[in-house]
Formats: sequence, C-alpha cells, structure tokens
Amino acid sequence: MIRAQNDESVRNSGIGGVCLMSTKWRDEQHSSFINFISCFLTANSFRLNFVPIAPDFIFNCGGLSLAFIFAINYDCNNPGPIFSRAEKLKTQFAHLYVVVILPSKEQNDSFVHSYFRYGMDIGRPTFVPALDLEMGFEKIVRIAHARGVCKRQDVVSKLKAERERAVQGTDVFLKVVSSIPRVETHDANALQSIGSIEAIAKASQETILENTDISSEKVEIISRFFRDHKLYLSPKISRRIDS
Repeated sequence: MIRAQNDESVRNSGIGGVCLMSTKWRDEQHSSFINFISCFLTANSFRLNFVPIAPDFIFNCGGLSLAFIFAINYDCNNPGPIFSRAEKLKTQFAHLYVVVILPSKEQNDSFVHSYFRYGMDIGRPTFVPALDLEMGFEKIVRIAHARGVCKRQDVVSKLKAERERAVQGTDVFLKVVSSIPRVETHDANALQSIGSIEAIAKASQETILENTDISSEKVEIISRFFRDHKLYLSPKISRRIDS
C-alpha cells in the first residue's frame, strides 16, 4: 500500500484543497478502499466531501477545478463504456483526466488498441494508467496537486509583475517630482497623496498644503514649476501612483 508520507512535498507546499467524491462511485467500492482514500486525503491536506456528481471525483486545488474518472474494473470484452463516458464528460469539464487500472498485460494491450479504435483525441481527455487502486488514487492526488501548484504560481507571478510595475511607476513619479528645484525625496513621497503627476500639476496650492506637510514656500515653487513649464505628461507617467 502506498503511504501518505511519500507525499511530504504535497503537505509542505501549502497547497491543499477539497475533494468531491461521487456518492454513486463510493457505493460501488469496498469500505476499506474508501477508508484508504479518506486517510490519504487527510494526510495530504485535502477535505473529502461526498456529493452526487457526474465524474467520480472533482478536486479543487489552488483555485483550479479538475474532474476525474477513476475506472477500476477495465473489461477487455467491453471497453466501450469508459471511452464513451470520457467523450461525454470532456464536453462538460475543461480539465478532465481518466485514471484506468490495468494490472495485466492483456488489459494494457486491450486498452491501447481500444483507445485508437474508438478514435480518442490524444490529451482530450488525458488517460492515466495505473497498476493498482492505491497507485491510481495517488496519481489522481499528484495530478491535482501539481496543477494546483502551477495555478498558484501563475497567480503569484502575475501579482509579482503587478508589484514590479507599481514600483517602476513609483520610481518614475519620484524621479520626475524630485527634479523640481528644492523638492526633496520626502516632499516627493508626500506629494503621492495628491495623486498622479498630472493631478499635482492641476492641484491648487491650498489642496497641496491641506494634504501634505510641505512648506508653503516649496508649494509655491512646485506650482510655479508646473505653470511655467507647461508640462505635458504621457498617460503612462501621469496615471495615479498607488502607495
């Protein structure tokens, strides 16, 4: 039996989630296997719920939902139902996997032959063979975990890119405002409360005095700078710089 401690990387990744098991599929299994699944999921930070769903499992991991067909009794004499079911469910779920238990060479050869005989599109859905029940379910959890990690990393990378753009925008703001004679970095930072560079250029001296701790002498210099230079700014520079 495959033990949960083999999935230490799953527990340490911070990625867990929810596993929805079909009540129909559950009722067709031996209670010992359901118990194994429950313990395996708990050890790997997944919460198990039983619901009447079309696939055998739906995992929500890292903000991504994945559906699974878990075919544990492959019949060499009647392989059609597995492939027809996969064809039907792939139109309902964007991320569908079919895990098939193939313990013998005869079953494996039959599956490969049938896969092409029934005209399956490679990767739509993805079929995953396994030698036994425990290995098959471990593969399901590993797929859900891996896709969840990828999804979270994608979100993190987007947030990182947004932060980098914000920092770059702030740098442009500080560089432009600090170029005004006698305006120091502290003054430039204080002016961010007014908004964009364009907003500062249009703001009255009273507005700047009310919203910053800049002296009236420097406020006069700032207002005169924008008035005298008739500064025109690109939308990229003049957009509001969020703190």
